[in-house]
Amino acid sequence: MKILVTGGAGFIGSAVVRHYIENTAHSIVNIDKLTYAANLESIKSVSDSDRYSFHQIDICDQAAVTAVLAAEEPDAIMHLAAESHVDRSIDGAAEFIQTNIVGTFVLLEAARAYWMTMGEQQRASFRFHHVSTDEVYGDLEGTDDLFTETTPYEPSSPYSASKASSDHLVRAWQRTYGLPVVITNCSNNYGPYHFPEKLIPLTILNALHGQPLPVYGKGEQIRDWLYVEDHARALATVLSEGKTGETYNIGGHNEQKNIDVVKRICSLLEELSPAADNPALAEAGKSSYEALITYVTDRPGHDARYAIDASKIDRELGWHPAETFDSGLRKTVQWYLDNRWWWSPIRAAKYAGERIGLKL
Repeated sequence: MKILVTGGAGFIGSAVVRHYIENTAHSIVNIDKLTYAANLESIKSVSDSDRYSFHQIDICDQAAVTAVLAAEEPDAIMHLAAESHVDRSIDGAAEFIQTNIVGTFVLLEAARAYWMTMGEQQRASFRFHHVSTDEVYGDLEGTDDLFTETTPYEPSSPYSASKASSDHLVRAWQRTYGLPVVITNCSNNYGPYHFPEKLIPLTILNALHGQPLPVYGKGEQIRDWLYVEDHARALATVLSEGKTGETYNIGGHNEQKNIDVVKRICSLLEELSPAADNPALAEAGKSSYEALITYVTDRPGHDARYAIDASKIDRELGWHPAETFDSGLRKTVQWYLDNRWWWSPIRAAKYAGERIGLKL
């Protein structure tokens, strides 16, 4: 297959690109606007493959998207391109409306027009895979409830509302026009190549630099954490084996309080890069990484708990996560310790750590 991936230079998108090129015989066409959180260095390891091509395109540019579809003739589209940071959506929602809603509409229209030009057999096998988030469901107040594929939508932030809107558009294009779609809603991702404004990489890098580790409120919010390479495998499984018109929730079975995540990172850093050997800690007047934890005013409309029921994708498609939170977090911390070449330029040029940027 030839698969067109939108947002393939982003965190999850780059994991998808690497997965396909390294583990399958499929070809990948990557289109990405290259906004602040995108980084072509994240796919450096596979960019020389003759099965990979890249086009710098805004998904809101229908002429450009249409031209790439005509030139590349993909067998499927996996749509990951999105603005995805809750805090940024609160500060300014316009880009989220434009990219996540208008961009999805433009892509759907271009995909529908392209799909209509296909032969009967190609049309039958074509898939439009829309990648979304568990945040469209709102939050869970109980300790035992889980988000299922039939949980009503109740988004809390401009970000989650824009993703909910895009989900509805995708379903409407399937029902009204017959476009063969699948939708996935995932829990919080973490792992290598994660932009340094999100909770886990922010905590790792601030700790290494002896800077405050910001935690909203008391850090009691609960999230289900999914290792990004597990997610990439799941997305590939749904694209190839998922049933048209279906939704699949993807979760890591790893519910954790935010404060516990931060403390666990501190513990791993003490083991792998001891504070006693870090001059930045001494300069900050701290003897341990955990001493850097700083509680800050909670975010407006902050969801209390997310938790995914991923039994459907396991039962119907045979996917389940390979990483536990302990194994995945250890790999993640070690990756940031070993790959300063990737994050140091980003932190210096794009994100110096002054913003409290947490996807919580």
